[in-house]
Amino acid sequence: MQNILETIMLICFGLSWPINLIKAVRARTAKSISLPFYLLITVGYIAGIAAKFVGGNINYVLIAYFINIFFVILNIAVYFRNKRFDKGSKNAEV
Repeated sequence: MQNILETIMLICFGLSWPINLIKAVRARTAKSISLPFYLLITVGYIAGIAAKFVGGNINYVLIAYFINIFFVILNIAVYFRNKRFDKGSKNAEV
């Protein structure tokens, strides 16, 4: 039951990442995005993955962790893309 509940939690959190990614891609700006937030979330997922390995509890829950961290990394990549767009728009204004 513990693994099922953990998976439900990860799925609930995980559903927000693709939605956030689409929003960030469309926005083409990094002005309302917090890189430290993304990095903190990434560290949290890495800790969850490490806990599974350290505890010897390697099971299907890891799939949810890896999917979530994948989407957070994509969000980080889009953040840097959007930072370049922001920088380009500042240069265009001058």
